[in-house]
Amino acid sequence: MKIRSITYFTNVGWPLSDVKIQKAGAFLKAARAIFEEAGYEVQSTRLASTSFASTLGPDAISLIPRMSNKLSAAILAQGIDYAALGPALREIPESYEMIPDALSASKNIFFCGEMASVEKGISLPAIHSCAEVMVRNATVMPDGFANLRFAAIANVLPGGPFFPSSYHDSDTPTFALAIECADLAVEAFENAATIDAGRKALTAALENHGRKLTLAAEPLKYQFSIRFGGIDFSLAPFPQEARSLGAAMERIGAPKAGMHGSLAAAAILTESIDRADFPRVGFCGFMGPILEDAILAKRAAEGVLTVKDILMYAAVCGAGLDTIPLPGDVTVDQLSALLLDISVLALRLHKPLTARLMPIPGKKAGDDTNFNFDYFVNSKVMALEAQKLEKLFATDEVFTMGPRK
Repeated sequence: MKIRSITYFTNVGWPLSDVKIQKAGAFLKAARAIFEEAGYEVQSTRLASTSFASTLGPDAISLIPRMSNKLSAAILAQGIDYAALGPALREIPESYEMIPDALSASKNIFFCGEMASVEKGISLPAIHSCAEVMVRNATVMPDGFANLRFAAIANVLPGGPFFPSSYHDSDTPTFALAIECADLAVEAFENAATIDAGRKALTAALENHGRKLTLAAEPLKYQFSIRFGGIDFSLAPFPQEARSLGAAMERIGAPKAGMHGSLAAAAILTESIDRADFPRVGFCGFMGPILEDAILAKRAAEGVLTVKDILMYAAVCGAGLDTIPLPGDVTVDQLSALLLDISVLALRLHKPLTARLMPIPGKKAGDDTNFNFDYFVNSKVMALEAQKLEKLFATDEVFTMGPRK
């Protein structure tokens, strides 16, 4: 188990507040040392700000590429690895349009786009705008890699530490932990005699680490007068079989991740997290990023695991669809259809869901991916069985969707 990120939340403002960014750097340096002393490897430190759309406002939204570029340099000067500037907002439609340019202006700044929330409902125009961003992002870099730094979000609250969906909503700093711990799930079910024994082992492991992490966080709260937002145990994987959620699903009994039985395995893993007692924030669920998970990538390459399967698993768990390699000629209309389903699932089941989809220029379904990135394992481009939405779904309507009773 590792700490994927210590994420510090603040409002960097515009013009950027050098003082706030320096405070973030000082905190994250101290936090890294404390958690490493407690025995945890810290992979990255990150800063998440308030929505750039609300910070800049409609009159200055065109400045977001400049803001992205300046923040990139500012965090590097403080030893911070990555930063997120929050979601584009439907009240400022231009905020979506500017994201590809903002991504081009930096290499370490992340963004997201709002599609749906309990308060505002589901926006068909916002869904379409997010799809447009993904298609344009695919051309920012030759391999479509820029979409790693963008996610469409539905019902995602502030304070979650996993990028790209992280954002803040106040001027008061907080911090939270994003955990890479798919290995705990693999270990819990490796030799479990029963489902219940494996589930109890995973829950106990999460609670044990939760206590250690919370204890390590205590002095930081007082030293820096900062609130600890909590821990996101979303079982994030790393591209090795021993740290694969797909492997955990198969240890439980799914013949192959993607075959029938996989949904039950995903639900059991998520329910194990639900049972655990720890200060929680963010998704705290099954995370299935295809290109970050050795077994999921393998099953996708075999054609056993499809986009529809991952979407179905989001109904019982999960953070949504993550690092999904798609054909380079996928259209805005096709992506919009998939994003609509994700948005409805998020509100109907009252859970946060995201979509980080990666159209790859020049690739078609079944082609090999060829990313050169430490956190990725290569797979094959996945087919997207979607067509243009019609009739009522082809309008600019915003509609509500209540949770199931």
